Amino acid sequence: MDLNADLAEGFGIWRLGDDDALLDVVTSANVACGFHGGDPVTMRRVCTTAAARGVAVGAQVSYRDLAGFGRRRIDYAFDELRDDVIYQIGALDGFCRVAGMSVRYVKPHGALYNVAAVDEAQAAAVVAAVRDYDRTLPVVCSPGSTLAELAVGAGLTIVTEGFADRAYEPNGNLVSRTQAGAVVTDPEAVVARAVRLAREGTMVAVDGSTIPLRVASICLHGDTPGAAELARRVRDGLTAAGVTLAPFASRPEAV
Repeated sequence: MDLNADLAEGFGIWRLGDDDALLDVVTSANVACGFHGGDPVTMRRVCTTAAARGVAVGAQVSYRDLAGFGRRRIDYAFDELRDDVIYQIGALDGFCRVAGMSVRYVKPHGALYNVAAVDEAQAAAVVAAVRDYDRTLPVVCSPGSTLAELAVGAGLTIVTEGFADRAYEPNGNLVSRTQAGAVVTDPEAVVARAVRLAREGTMVAVDGSTIPLRVASICLHGDTPGAAELARRVRDGLTAAGVTLAPFASRPEAV
């Protein structure tokens, strides 16, 4: 099982989360590419550290929305969104190359992740960007999402992921952050949910029902308070449950 988290989301003098601590725990790092967070210095620092620690780096692409941290929907023209995604992948890939590696996957962030999960036009733009830049790059997305379906239809590889620290609707969608309880903060609950995802491929929705959620990667958010310690507890819990952790990009059979 892969364990991923969002990193490099600070900007300028503003730091968000503990990137170095998280890089000691996760196996894959979703690195912000400057549109919702991140800047060149931060991107280079995180890529260099990730390379030294054997952590896979993926492009965390988003809407051009620094003020809203990429969590506000933007209605793009197809070409504009496609090219904004290509721009971000290329920017991060440059810093990966300087660090002696390359971008290993692409994952939308925030509102783009949620919209592309259900909106065919925006999902198609993300797929077109990956296909045009490097069709060997996997796309990290929710199982059963529109993005997953279109990516597979275009011949791309997908990596399905689940969220140990987010609440789920009975239909398998994430509960909107505008609703109370959308983010799960109890550490014991987050660990239990991660183990359940890895061992059983299921999740308990907000109405108490059990939904199938077979995933190859588990995501934790790097911007939540105590994220690094929570990630460590999740890793320890998974290891104790007999789950082997490794970057999915080096384990194609798990994709």
